[in-house]
Amino acid sequence: MAGPTSEPASAAPALVNVVLRVNGTEHRLSLDPRTTLLDALREHLHLTGSKKGCGLGQCGACTVLMDGKRVKSCLSLAALVDSREITTIEGLAQGEQLHPLQTAFIERDAFQCGYCTSGQIMAGVACIAEGHAHSAQEIREWMSGNLCRCGAYDHIVAAIQDAAGSTGSVRGG
Repeated sequence: MAGPTSEPASAAPALVNVVLRVNGTEHRLSLDPRTTLLDALREHLHLTGSKKGCGLGQCGACTVLMDGKRVKSCLSLAALVDSREITTIEGLAQGEQLHPLQTAFIERDAFQCGYCTSGQIMAGVACIAEGHAHSAQEIREWMSGNLCRCGAYDHIVAAIQDAAGSTGSVRGG
């Protein structure tokens, strides 16, 4: 008696067509539907600023902005972010002009090994834009999803406070 035919377990699913809008540029890709946004950025668009850390959304090294909101790109499927506006660390500067937070990170020496830096900066940009940079305690709370194994947290908080003050996004203490 013959059973129902099924594809072998090793067969890859059919590719899906995806339009990724990254750093102001539209990219049309055919991807495995299981491809994460992080893998699409790194492996297909060769934007390697977003880092692969834990792969579980716990470390924040892969943080990007999607429609201006922070997102852990390792947890987002590329096919589900079709046509959303994605900003990576590579798209943050305006030409040669660094974003104020990038400048503040340099001035405050807010990184050591640098692995988490792109995710920290992207989350920091969102933290400021969301209005959560009024105090060091508030910044620490809203940045708690981004880990730094080197322990540069004091410098990261100071850089976010500097950038928030220079952009006028936060008033008061």
